[in-house]
Amino acid sequence: MAALFSTRDNTVFKIVLATLAGAPAVLIVGLMLLARSSLGTDRDHPLLQPVQFDHRHHVDDDGIDCRYCHDTVTRSPYAGVPPTSRCLNCHAQIWNQSDKLAPVRALAFNDRSIPWNRVHRLPGYVYFNHAIHVNKGVGCVTCHGRVDLMPVVQQVTPLTMGWCLDCHRDPARNLRPLRHITDMRWRPPEDAVKRAQLARSLMSLYQVHTRTSCTTCHR
Repeated sequence: MAALFSTRDNTVFKIVLATLAGAPAVLIVGLMLLARSSLGTDRDHPLLQPVQFDHRHHVDDDGIDCRYCHDTVTRSPYAGVPPTSRCLNCHAQIWNQSDKLAPVRALAFNDRSIPWNRVHRLPGYVYFNHAIHVNKGVGCVTCHGRVDLMPVVQQVTPLTMGWCLDCHRDPARNLRPLRHITDMRWRPPEDAVKRAQLARSLMSLYQVHTRTSCTTCHR
């Protein structure tokens, strides 16, 4: 009696079974890779705003400190965005007839805020306090990158749990003197010994400790 299935059919059946068995693992790995990619973390995607605002000009050319606009960053969980009236502190005298700033003037005169699009967004189950990080010596550039070189702000760090934990396990390497907290160009000493000494002294001065408990970020 002839066999119901040929050797080729058996091989195909084995391949199908192996594919079905491996599909869930491949799917899980694919989703994990996607979540960590620039697509999943929204990195490197400039986000257009309702009003053109070039950080290069305001920060690098004019030397405006981050805290002038984000004035709650040292005392609140939120960095804050400036009220529209603050824009007119300068632009009531400078470019006060510019068509590009017409929306700003209209919003200010109606006591309304500019509807900025949020660039850096954490999940709702993650607690993040700007003031704690800034007052402990973590500079703006550590998380936000060289904003002073961005014509349109974009997210440059992944902001994933693993990325945050890397810093929480070894915070010393990301600390800087508070007088340089908003200085995008500041760099630690190139000499490894001096760099390590500075890191240790800042850890002690600002009383920084490793934080890896779940309740640190999930409350």
